[in-house]
This record gives sequence, C-alpha cells and structure tokens, in this order.
Amino acid sequence: MRFMLEKLKQIEVHYNELEQQLALPEIYSDPLQVAKIAKEQKDLSPIIMHYRAYRTAETREAEAKDLLNAGNLEPDFKEMVQEELEEAKQEMERLQEELKILLLPRDPNDEKNVIVEIRGGAGGEEAALFAHSLYRMYTMYAERNHWKIEIMNLNETELGGVKEIEFLIEGSGAYSRLKFESGVHRVQRVPDTESGGRVHTSTVTVAVLPEAEEVELEINPGDLQIDTFRSSGAGGQHVNKTESAIRITHLPTGLVVECQDERSQHKNRDKAMKVLRSKLLEAEREKQTSAIAAERKSQVGTGMRNERIRTYNFPQGRVTDHRIGLTLYKIDAIMNGDLDELVDALVTADQAEKLSASEADGE
Repeated sequence: MRFMLEKLKQIEVHYNELEQQLALPEIYSDPLQVAKIAKEQKDLSPIIMHYRAYRTAETREAEAKDLLNAGNLEPDFKEMVQEELEEAKQEMERLQEELKILLLPRDPNDEKNVIVEIRGGAGGEEAALFAHSLYRMYTMYAERNHWKIEIMNLNETELGGVKEIEFLIEGSGAYSRLKFESGVHRVQRVPDTESGGRVHTSTVTVAVLPEAEEVELEINPGDLQIDTFRSSGAGGQHVNKTESAIRITHLPTGLVVECQDERSQHKNRDKAMKVLRSKLLEAEREKQTSAIAAERKSQVGTGMRNERIRTYNFPQGRVTDHRIGLTLYKIDAIMNGDLDELVDALVTADQAEKLSASEADGE
C-alpha cells in the first residue's frame, strides 16, 4: 500500500502541473497542445478524485483514533467516535480497492472507434441469418450508447442473411465495451426452414478491431493491388451495373479487403483502406503481444476468432459466455441490444485477471 500511495502522490503532483499549464494564457495559441493536456488531465481525474477521498477518510480515521486514545469520553460520544472510526476504515478499504483498478495499465485503444467484422460460419443459411441477428444486436447496442454506425462492406443472401458484413462504430469508449466480442458465437435454435422442429447448431465469427488512424501506420502504395469489380448481392438497383466495388490486396501480407457498399468507387476505396489499415495494425499488435499472451492467457480468453466464446440457446432462452461461466436467461433482451450486463461482467473479469497478475508481479 505504501508503494501505491507514493505513486498516487506523484500522479497528483503531475495533475496539479497540468492544471497550472492550462491556466497559462499563452498555451492557447497551440490548440493541439491544449487538447493533449486537457485529455491527460481528464484521464487522471478519476484517480485524483479517489485519492483525495482516500486522504479525507484517512484524516477522519486519525482524528477518531486521537479522540479515543485521549480517553475520558462520555459513553455516548465514545460510541459515536468508534462508529466514525469504523466507517472511515471501511471507506479507506473500498477506495483502496477501487484505486488498484484505476491504476491498472489502460488499453491505449479503449477510446477508439471500432471496425466489427461478422461472418457466417458452419451452418449455411442459418449461420448467415444469425450473422444478421448479431449485426442487428450490435447496432441496437450502439444506438443505446448514442454511437454512429457506418456499413463498410456487406454481402447478403437471398433469404435476408449475411455472408459477411464489416461496419464502423464511432463513439467514445466503443472499443473498451466491444473488444471482448471477438471470437466464435454459437447459436442453437429451430430454423424457420426446419419443418421437423429440430434444433440446429450454427456458428458465426466476430472480429472487433480498433480503428487505426493514418498517423499510426504508413502503407506503401506500391504494396497494394487495387481491383475494381461489379457489386454482387441479393438485390439493389445499382447491383451489377457499374464497376464501383473495390478489392484491395496488401501484397506483403496477402490481406484482402473488399468494399461494395457505396455507388462511388472513390468512397468504396476510402472505406476499404480504412478496414485494411485497421487489420494491418491489429496484425502487428497481435504479433507484439503473442509472447505475453502465451505466457499469461487473459481470463476472458485470447479473443482469437477460432475460440468459441458464447452460446445463444433460443429454446432455453439463455445466453452463456463460456470464458467467465456466466449464463443469463434473457435472450430476447440481449438480441435487442441489452448487452451491458454481459459486457460489465467481462470487463470485471478482465480487471480481476490484470489485478491478480499485477499483484503477482509486485511480489
């Protein structure tokens, strides 16, 4: 605890320095610098708020101890002081635990927008229909959080399913809330096309990538092969009429991205580049962290696409997240975008795992 308090003192000194910098009139000649300092101050605010509350509780505890040690207290007043001492101790313990979590290293991507990629897996048309259901679930969750959604690429089936879809979700903290969705989602239900009433099992893969900013990754134009083709799909007036669809191949890695959602070839190219940039950055990030991941697997899973993370069982009305052993009997609400209980549990499990690893490293 002493080490943590020393660290908190240093953070408070730095926080005060940031406040002083923002009070200087001359700094406002550089808006980018102001934005950078203001963001850092905002990020540190929850830690400082908790630390100051901890110090207040610490003062209350010390004052109560001094009164009790002095003696000669009236019985009623002594009882009141003892209650104050216990309350201060409990408050300190609570704040201590919360501070431990606040001091954990933050994922630098948490505040970023995300690109979500959903693909039908095993199960043919039923998998494609469930892929569409998952897309609807995520869009409804995004709407609840007042996030903006933009389709990057869509390949539909004749029956209203989705072979694959890539879409951008723009909003503060989108990646922090959706990053645990990567993996294999399994559905167990009776398809509309099933006359015998038998339950079928299908799978859909989901990948969640933090949106890469142009400054984070420089792509050599000479490494790209760009092809145009006619849009294909289940319908639409502009399908197969113009070669507006774009396919970009990153030659060094073999990564291929397509975009055929817009009528404009230029817009499709911009969207495809946005997806490619995010995928390349994610591949680089995975390469850098693979050694650490092998050594200490996160409690909420590796996030690899071949890992089954969740089962949606419609006959039983349940959703089970296999990584944390959580089962919720509210499948209709979840499919309508009520994901917070699931997401909160995954975030808590991730924090607990990181806290355990941090304490182990500190021994």
